[in-house]
Amino acid sequence: MRIAFLTAPEGVEQVELTEPWQAAVDAGHEPVLVSTKPGKIQAFNHLDKADTFPVQEVAGETSADSFDGLVLPGGVANPDFLRMDDKAVAFVRDFFAQGRPVAAICHASWTLIEADVVRDRVLTSWPSLRTDLRNAGATWIDEQVKVCDHGSNKLVTSRKPDDLKAFCETYLEVFEAETAA
Repeated sequence: MRIAFLTAPEGVEQVELTEPWQAAVDAGHEPVLVSTKPGKIQAFNHLDKADTFPVQEVAGETSADSFDGLVLPGGVANPDFLRMDDKAVAFVRDFFAQGRPVAAICHASWTLIEADVVRDRVLTSWPSLRTDLRNAGATWIDEQVKVCDHGSNKLVTSRKPDDLKAFCETYLEVFEAETAA
């Protein structure tokens, strides 16, 4: 599988990028770093700068057609920057329109809200997004990982870095099942 990992040029929570990325590599898949600008992205460990990673494709120049699924890592700033970029939001929306699986962790649901794809869906997230998700028409639950199939695609969500093991296992199972179908 070819899996898009969409991040802003800065603000992604490093572990929420690297652990799902490594899980994809370990499973024999091809993760691809997509951002809103070419060059490198700056990851963070909470509020401290961490490593940089090379951007492989740019939102607006690539399309959901060339991927089997989408992973949205969190970090507080990352999804806030993404939701302000029309091309990033359109890229996310296209995965839902095409019925391709999407996985989002922590604050990443802010980007889903901006793409208007959470209405009538059941999600989990970082607890502070609970009201935002409810206001956007979603049902919020407090679970380690949630798979929602009440829509055009499968949506996998998790709350926080502590949920990464379950998130990685679940998103890979869902993406693999959807690709095989």
